[in-house]
This record gives sequence, C-alpha cells and structure tokens, in this order.
Amino acid sequence: MDAAVPASAAKIIPAPSSRAARLARLLRRRPSFALGLAIVLFFVLVALFGPSLTPYEPTKTNPRSALDAPSSTFPFGTDRFGRDVLTRVIYATRLDLVISASVALTAFAIGSLIGGIVGYYGGWLDDIVMRVADVLFAFPAFILAMAITGVLGDSVPNVIIAIATAYTPFFIRLTRGEMLARRRQQYADAARSVGNPRARIMLVHLLPNALTPSLMQAPLVFGWAILDVAGLAFLGLGITPPTAEWGVLVSEGAQHIVTGEWWIWLFPGAAIVLASLGFSLIGDSLRDIRSQREPG
Repeated sequence: MDAAVPASAAKIIPAPSSRAARLARLLRRRPSFALGLAIVLFFVLVALFGPSLTPYEPTKTNPRSALDAPSSTFPFGTDRFGRDVLTRVIYATRLDLVISASVALTAFAIGSLIGGIVGYYGGWLDDIVMRVADVLFAFPAFILAMAITGVLGDSVPNVIIAIATAYTPFFIRLTRGEMLARRRQQYADAARSVGNPRARIMLVHLLPNALTPSLMQAPLVFGWAILDVAGLAFLGLGITPPTAEWGVLVSEGAQHIVTGEWWIWLFPGAAIVLASLGFSLIGDSLRDIRSQREPG
C-alpha cells in the first residue's frame, strides 16, 4: 500500500499554471494590454470575415447612390461614385493589416539577423553596418519611406520594401546591443568550450536569447507601419485609387470636408487611429513588463 503524501510536502509542490491562467492574470493586471489586444483582435476578425459578410463590391460604382448619408442600407454612407464606404473600409482593413504585418516581419527578420551578426563578430563589419544605420536614423522613418517609394514606384511590394527599410535599423540596434551582452555570458563560453562553430553559437545559442527587445518593438512597428501606409496613400504614393485602402479613403473624403460629407473620411480615419492605438498599447505594455522584470 502506497504511503500517503504528508500534508507539509503537498504544500511545497507548486500547482501547475497554465498559459491561459497566466494570460488571464496579465489581462487583469494590464488593462491597457487587454484593451490593445481586444482592438487588434477586432480588426483581425474584420479582415478575415468582413469581406464575406458585405453584399457590395469595394470598387463597383453606383451613381444613383452617390454621396448618400449613413443609413440602414449603407451604414457608413457612400462616396461620390456611389461605392459603399463600409465595404471599402472592410477591404482596406485586410490590405492594411497584410502590408503592415509584412513590414513588421520583414524589418524584424532582417534587422535582427544583421544585428545579431554584427553584434557577435564585431570588427570592421560592425563599424560599417552601424554607420549605415546611423545615416538611416538621421531621417524620419516616414520621410525615408516616402523617398524610397518615390524612387521604386507605386505598388504594394514597393511600399513594403520602403517602410521595412525605414524600420530595419531599429531592430539592428536593439539586437546588436543585446548580442554584445549575451556573447560574454557563461553559457556562451560553455558553447565555445565544447567546440561549437562560431556561426552555430551565434545562430543557435545566442541569437534566440537576444531577440526579446526586438519582439517588444515589433507591435509598435506594426502600428507605425499602419500610419505610414495610410500617410503615403494619402499623399498619392504607394497605394493609389481605386484600391480600397484607409489612406486612399481618407484622401478621397478630404475633398468633401467643406461640402459636409463627413462620413467619407471619418470612418476610415477612425480605423487608422484605432488600429495603430491597439498595437501601440500592446507594445507599450510589453515593454513596461520587460523593464519591470529587469534588475534595477
């Protein structure tokens, strides 16, 4: 017969904590993170399922319904061509999120890899890369993206390349700084002592542990990319009419501000603000959590 476990021993055995429980505690302790996550999830659901729920096409015109105010038939009203604004906002949500996600992932992947390499190997390569990064940092990200888009031309891939190029130096600097600290730690020395090649030490042992600051920065870059994509489109760069994109919709609505058709610019403008706010709240919350966990 098995002996019973003493009550004192049972008390010192920690109860398993599930990921759902940890997430629930995080949401309770960080209302801003919960709000940001709710906003982002809302836009993701709109992007995934919204186009299948609207009966209209984003680019199909209907002159008989031009400039109709919001109603039960057209909840967000129509533009000067009779296109349903709600439908265009929904399709623009999918496009803007895809572009912004591509920007954030591209900048994160390339910047983190370059930052890890130069931070580990150092030397002349580090000097060259960081001087180039300093030159890019001298320009505001939006201005740099605008210049690159103007050179490459108007298309979705070119917009992704332009904005990702503007934000890649952020990840280079973050990962490089973390790699400089990680390469001197004991587990790095242990990996060298057993004969691991330098490339394996950098890629397998050090780089995954040096990505935390960049991961905290990625949601912020996602939100900034939303603003940049819309800003470029508003200026007539990157995404152009009649494509349904938030910046394009705001630009079209700006032509009707003085004539009173407020709904054409208000709803896509609100989508830009809310989406960027959601990602900013998530990024700020994650950064605050990391700073509190770091030793003072």
